[in-house]
Amino acid sequence: MKAYSLLDLSPITEGSDAGSALRNSRELAQHAETLGYRRFWMAEHHNMPGVASAATAVALGYIAAGTARIRVAAGGVMLPNHSPLVIAEQFGTLAAVYPGRVDLGLGRAPGTDGATMMALRRDPTTAADHFPEDVQELLHFFAPEQPGQKVRAVPGAGLRVPVWLLGSSLYSAQLAAALGLPFAFASHFAPAMLDQALHLYRQHFEPSEYLEKPYAAAAINVFAADTDEEGRRLMTTIEQQFVALRRGTPGQLKPPLDDPEAVASAAERMQIAQALAETAVGNRESVAAWIDRFLERTRVDELIVTGAMYDHAARLKSFRIAGDILSDRMRR
Repeated sequence: MKAYSLLDLSPITEGSDAGSALRNSRELAQHAETLGYRRFWMAEHHNMPGVASAATAVALGYIAAGTARIRVAAGGVMLPNHSPLVIAEQFGTLAAVYPGRVDLGLGRAPGTDGATMMALRRDPTTAADHFPEDVQELLHFFAPEQPGQKVRAVPGAGLRVPVWLLGSSLYSAQLAAALGLPFAFASHFAPAMLDQALHLYRQHFEPSEYLEKPYAAAAINVFAADTDEEGRRLMTTIEQQFVALRRGTPGQLKPPLDDPEAVASAAERMQIAQALAETAVGNRESVAAWIDRFLERTRVDELIVTGAMYDHAARLKSFRIAGDILSDRMRR
């Protein structure tokens, strides 16, 4: 492992609002900066009452303004929702203001439902079909301006903002390998193809002007606390969120439950267990042992940790425990 980073969706908790969520995210980023996290990722999700990071570039600008060293990263921007030129201008602007601190991760999924995609002025039936061409167009806008070039990103041209591909299947792993780009897998909610995607990416990677060797990251959930029981209790918040999403009733983050079995039906709990399989839960020793097994199995270059929690203080503590563990692993 060469680095560890943090993914935050700026969760809006029950009874709170987006402003409070974003202020909490900024405090979390400041906290992460002191703990050695390299990147602070934020993701684009639309029409989600419990997520405040929909305007990802704007949210990252707010985070960057409140920090000094940690890189701010889109994890990611759902490119089918946007014109490549607009994204190049947005992240070119961030890179112009915060040079050397901006990363752009791109996803192929819409990050929302079909009706919301239409509200974004994108056709849900065809938008993702042009993803490879859109990625290459975006890379072109970050390259130095060529003589006679009629359309340019201002800011953006020549800034070479690092571009990642993100995915939860084999598609983006193969495309990242073909284009010679870094790759991050969303194993924190879709773990099924993690090992196969990493293998394909490494096996087929083509060196490029962007990257000489493959660089792979994977995301996990971490719910760390003083005891195994408290860590398990904290996890019930994301389980409730997962169930609500599957039922088509997404909402704000709910408080944790004392009884994990009260989250959902037995069948739904099985779905939760599958979707959240890559999750470290418990006290420091339990979380450290789980992380060691994951790192040994996957050999990722970068570990991305996330974890939606109702209590902001508990979230800060969980990421501190995780940061201490990962900092120790980096020194070994």
